[in-house]
Amino acid sequence: MPQDHSEAPDVPTATWIIDALEGRLARVELEDGETVDLSLSSLPPGAREGDVLRVFEDGGDFTLEIDHAETARRRAGAQAQLDALNQAAPAGEIDL
Repeated sequence: MPQDHSEAPDVPTATWIIDALEGRLARVELEDGETVDLSLSSLPPGAREGDVLRVFEDGGDFTLEIDHAETARRRAGAQAQLDALNQAAPAGEIDL
């Protein structure tokens, strides 16, 4: 998958999420919830787990670009949910 966005259209055709990085592969969740494995070399430089990828298709070739703003928005939302759960947790030690 080429990574040069200069030839790709301006409107992404899909949005994918990097679920996990394992060895030389990345597990990526597609919009329909299906997961596929991609080579790490097909990802944009600096890609990491949780990143939102915009997918641009041009003549059967795909270009992937990290959507930093959407990634940050989703991470902030997940952190807010975690913080809310932790506020409701009992203080101190839990006896089983």
